[in-house]
Amino acid sequence: MTDSFPDWLRANVVPLTHLDPEAPLDDLEPLRGIIGDARVVALGENSHFIDEFARMRERVLRFLAERCGFTVLAFEYGFSEGFPLDAWAGGEGADTALAGHVAGSIPVGLDGPLHWMRRYNRTAARPVRFAGIDIPAAGGSLLPALEPVVEYLREVDPEALPTAETAVRIAATFAGGSGAVAAPAWARLPAAEQDALTAALTRLLLRFRAVEPLYVSRGGRHGYDVARWRVEGACRGDYTFRAMAGLFAGTGLTADASARDVYMAESVRWHLDRAEPGTRVVLASHNAHIQTEPIYFGGLLTALPMGRHLRAALGDDYFAMALTSGTGNTGEMRLDDGARFGFVVDDTPLAPPEEGSVEAAWPGSGFGLADLRRARRETAGVGPDRIRMHSGYVHTPVLEAFDGVLNTGTSTVVEGAND
Repeated sequence: MTDSFPDWLRANVVPLTHLDPEAPLDDLEPLRGIIGDARVVALGENSHFIDEFARMRERVLRFLAERCGFTVLAFEYGFSEGFPLDAWAGGEGADTALAGHVAGSIPVGLDGPLHWMRRYNRTAARPVRFAGIDIPAAGGSLLPALEPVVEYLREVDPEALPTAETAVRIAATFAGGSGAVAAPAWARLPAAEQDALTAALTRLLLRFRAVEPLYVSRGGRHGYDVARWRVEGACRGDYTFRAMAGLFAGTGLTADASARDVYMAESVRWHLDRAEPGTRVVLASHNAHIQTEPIYFGGLLTALPMGRHLRAALGDDYFAMALTSGTGNTGEMRLDDGARFGFVVDDTPLAPPEEGSVEAAWPGSGFGLADLRRARRETAGVGPDRIRMHSGYVHTPVLEAFDGVLNTGTSTVVEGAND
């Protein structure tokens, strides 16, 4: 057994050679053995808006699709909004139409993978599907979920339309491009309006559950399943507004920010349950969502992340791969009421890695891959107690929170992060 985690890393890091998504993939071959037979392989990032992470994710997606038979890319993107992107990736519409589909979304690295998928799917024997998993607009607006539900109810249950239209009317008063815009606007609503929205959404969801056979007979199984999960997403989004308001007011409940994460985990399973047997999924999301250990900030338990729920449901069929870097710059998100998404991305230099972090233990230039499942066995589970998150750290037992770490060595904020 190796004396220490740094010693183990020096002996066992798999070196990688490049970040070019279009170049050969041979250096990633060791990844095949590391992930084993996992059905869901999650690729994280310690910060959004990082060029190296986006390119590395695209390389890994290519490898897993082309060489390991993965056929779904699930993304930290709205469940409801994901369906048009799946259609586009499958060849629907003009090549230039993607910009219109994502025009109102935070630029979190969708373009590269989706363009590759569209090209790949033209000739692939097994096309790669796109699956959104998040609450609508990542908490920015309930409308992407509710507006299609109104159209669905117009066909299958016109009697329920007034309830849905009430929810749409209230949701429209605080809709924004991100949670940073919508959450403060929701908090400014009169309490009666906040409560009326929650009541309408709850009424809708309970009706969907109560009259399922009626809806399925009128609109088919698939239409019902999609519409109901859209309502569920709107309910989780509404709950998240309340949770965030309580968190910022200092009155929040323990782990109350978990509603979004459990919806994302259940959305992954929603897609798996409706896919062909043996389907394997690449899941792209922030490290803080894919990790399997609880999230603490300032000593407070704030969330039980998506990865924890997926590990409970899937066991070793879920593999969480963190992405991080030792040097370079990161995109720190600073709240700004005048910005389009309610924040600006500050190009922030990274300080040297802190003692006790996985980045501090990493040898050499840093560009490589580590199998943390193997490290758990060979270092008696004694490892780093933190990993980078933006310009700071999330304190977590890294060997337990993740199954692998991919270190790009350095990181650079993408151009146009504030466009």
